[in-house]
Amino acid sequence: MDTLGRIFGGGATNGPLTPVEIVGAIGLSFLLTIVIAAVYRRTHRGTFYTQDYVHTLIILGMVVTAVIMVVGQSLERAFAVFAAFSIIRFRRSVPETRDIGFIFFAMAVGMASGARQYALAVLTTLVIGAAVLLIARFDLFAPTRATHLLRIRVANGVDYDRAYQEPFRRLFERAELRAVESAQAKTMTELRYAVCLKPGIGHRDVVTELGGREGVDRVLVLEPVPERDY
Repeated sequence: MDTLGRIFGGGATNGPLTPVEIVGAIGLSFLLTIVIAAVYRRTHRGTFYTQDYVHTLIILGMVVTAVIMVVGQSLERAFAVFAAFSIIRFRRSVPETRDIGFIFFAMAVGMASGARQYALAVLTTLVIGAAVLLIARFDLFAPTRATHLLRIRVANGVDYDRAYQEPFRRLFERAELRAVESAQAKTMTELRYAVCLKPGIGHRDVVTELGGREGVDRVLVLEPVPERDY
């Protein structure tokens, strides 16, 4: 009963850890990072979702819990852990910026569990998870800039400034020509636009509408738009 009281009441942060507390802290971290992973999957809208990343979030939370328990109140151990982690080199970049936020989310929960701040770990998961769901549900801070990259390959000689004004007006809220280059041994011209689709307009609508235009050889719509692709 004393152990349960410390777990649910956020008890003492000093003193030796018992096996029950160790298992309980890591188990709590596992359950909370499962919730974090579920929130991530539910709110993910990009094109780079991977099961490997979700598993990493869960493992990261539990490992951080164990690391914090190892460090405890020892400054020497803290420096030793810092030195050990400083030699690790991560070879894989995070594809989407929001993924970094979920990494810190899992780490924060793991740290709270390892520091025996169990109430803090649970409340952090619930509050931040609810906030993320709210942001996704109401699509807050939706982009007002271009959200897709449009590539059109047309025959040389086509007056594209005039030829596509009417369909662009119906398909896009905004379209900005970013690049023009020759293609297919200079027999074609490739146009690259940054565009923002109108509500209700999908990729198929764009391809069908523009692909049927005279002189168009190829239409490609990509998302999201990395700035380096311009």
